[in-house]
Amino acid sequence: MSSNDGSTIRLTAWVRGRVQGVGFRWWTRSRALELGLVGQARNLADGRVAVIAEGDRERCERLLGLLRGGETPGWVEEVVEQWGEPRGGFDGFVEA
Repeated sequence: MSSNDGSTIRLTAWVRGRVQGVGFRWWTRSRALELGLVGQARNLADGRVAVIAEGDRERCERLLGLLRGGETPGWVEEVVEQWGEPRGGFDGFVEA
């Protein structure tokens, strides 16, 4: 699949709540890999987790729904999303 055919998108989601030190990044990585997405989940200094996922829009939207779904480790208070063009450069999905 070529990244310029419009089928691949980049989701950036900033997750706020009790999401550090509770297995949240590992859980996110597992869900993203199950969906066939590439990207990363990393802790931010302000206590949020930044999730970057690239793949087809439907799968990215499914991941976003899981992040907001209440089944995550810890406690999610808010998820802010941003959609954009894929940039590539990811090899699988990692906890950064």
